[in-house]
Amino acid sequence: MATQPGLKLVELDEGGINTAFRADVLEGLAQVPKAIPARWFYDDAGSALFEEITQLPEYYLTRAETEILQSRCDDFRRLIEPGLAVVEFGSGSSVKTPLLLECIAPAAYVPLDISGDFLRASAAELAGKFPRLPIHPVEADFMQPVRLPDAVAHLPKLGFFPGSTIGNMVARTAVDLLRSMRLTLGGDAQLLIGMDLVKDVAVLEAAYDDAQGVTATFNLNLARRINRELGGTIPLDQLRHAARWNDTYARIEMHLEALDDIAFAVAGRRFALARGETIHTENCHKFDRRSQYTLLTAGGWTPLERWVDTGERFSLILAEATRPRNAP
Repeated sequence: MATQPGLKLVELDEGGINTAFRADVLEGLAQVPKAIPARWFYDDAGSALFEEITQLPEYYLTRAETEILQSRCDDFRRLIEPGLAVVEFGSGSSVKTPLLLECIAPAAYVPLDISGDFLRASAAELAGKFPRLPIHPVEADFMQPVRLPDAVAHLPKLGFFPGSTIGNMVARTAVDLLRSMRLTLGGDAQLLIGMDLVKDVAVLEAAYDDAQGVTATFNLNLARRINRELGGTIPLDQLRHAARWNDTYARIEMHLEALDDIAFAVAGRRFALARGETIHTENCHKFDRRSQYTLLTAGGWTPLERWVDTGERFSLILAEATRPRNAP
């Protein structure tokens, strides 16, 4: 079955500018220290660069998660009922999705992504692999509750959130997102979520600062997008990519660091960076079992089962929406 036209839930102003993108950038550049939410990496160019990153030798996450998806098919069939709608948050190119869809016989697939053209191209490619599966792409910022297509309203839901994207968020934002997912999916839903694990710092830093410089290009593409879409004048040649382990918060941090004092404009507003000052562009939190379960529980999900790859680098967790109950 061909993909459905889908929904477009991204708000644009009269000039075609994503209003949420502009608001987040202007707010982030005005604060101290400067920071921009990582979700804005993913314009079409950023999405393509990230797919390139997933194939790099240093970037172990995709290979480890793929191993789990390939080896645990029997477990998925046992724990996930057939005939549901799989709702993938931040679907990107959906390269891992077929591994799950082939296991659980869903009735529909709903990819959600903020990058519309990339979303629709990926959905069309997936439709070629699963011609009988209804596919309903939705262009939306999944950080807020999303109205799903009417065609899947009556179906039970499985949220799919691979890739450890939840690790890009500080704890309060991650909890808010998990609660928002519960609202999107409904009180009887399940969630299959990927979370990366704490490991040797050298391995972690290499995964986010690869020898080929693809991650650096990905990071700098955010500034390039700001210049293109928001009338920015950020001097790209005066910024460098930096990836650092922060042990206090168990996370890799990505920054754009100024090589010299610079001044620039974005959407008509003036900003400046001193030499060595950074724009904090991404967090990549790493977890152990306890911190994973604490985060899920705080977000309204009850863990059911947890799998790790053979190298114990990455984990997938299946959870169900927590039923309301009295304390404790």
